[in-house]
Amino acid sequence: MEESRPSRTALRVAMRRAAHQLVDAPPKILDDPLAVKILNPKTQAELTEESSFMPAVAAKYMRAFMVVRSRFAEDELARAIQRGASQYVILGAGLDTFAYRNPYAESSLRVFEVDFPATQVWKRERLAAAEIAIPPSLTFAPVDFERQTLAEGLREAGFDARKITFFSWLGVIMYLTRESAISTLKFVAATRPGGGVVFDYALRRESLNFFQRIALDRLMSRVAAAGEPFRLFFDPAELAAELRAMGFTDLNDLGIQEINGRYFANRADGLRAGGGLGRLISARIP
Repeated sequence: MEESRPSRTALRVAMRRAAHQLVDAPPKILDDPLAVKILNPKTQAELTEESSFMPAVAAKYMRAFMVVRSRFAEDELARAIQRGASQYVILGAGLDTFAYRNPYAESSLRVFEVDFPATQVWKRERLAAAEIAIPPSLTFAPVDFERQTLAEGLREAGFDARKITFFSWLGVIMYLTRESAISTLKFVAATRPGGGVVFDYALRRESLNFFQRIALDRLMSRVAAAGEPFRLFFDPAELAAELRAMGFTDLNDLGIQEINGRYFANRADGLRAGGGLGRLISARIP
């Protein structure tokens, strides 16, 4: 990723979350009234144009996965708050809007948005242009994951290690080196008991069938062309063993069938996640 520009994939993710608000029938998987507003007018005009995305079926699958992973993260956050969490760290926040519609602000949930510095500059420009106020419960923490540790970035932002914290890490880990990813997960595991983490990850190519491999190759080609190539893949069983070795418990690892059964069952519009290239996982700090 170039230091002088924000993440291109962050914009594509934001566009799919916004498109869900416009083109998919209710009930919304992720009800986000700010998802469209945070985009610039030109981008907003492209949201319902199929040509601006990938082929229609693949676009629908991808859009479903993008919104359901945010919904899953917010569901897991709610459970962490019941355990006493009072800090929420969004790693690789992009144009995520949770902090600006935070339903727990009155209960003093402090939100930290961690992201690449150029992406945060771009986001703040979009917030100002859309007249979306930055709430006092939000703190920006600019961090380049490959050059600075998460601990350093959060410490500089005023993170309180004495408080129970929940972390979300969506659409990030597949772009990192293994060393950087494992280091970050170990940091999370060492935070105060009661917290936890949710993230998505890409499956190893050898575990996929013929058609999934074609889909993965096409996706990898697109993100590589954007300057953000996939670098890290996992086997679910091996990942689970590594997380448990770090001290995580209560792992909840969802594949496409589990995701569709939990979030997309009986929808009139047929919206569902597809492809099976990635999974969602949450883990608790005991």
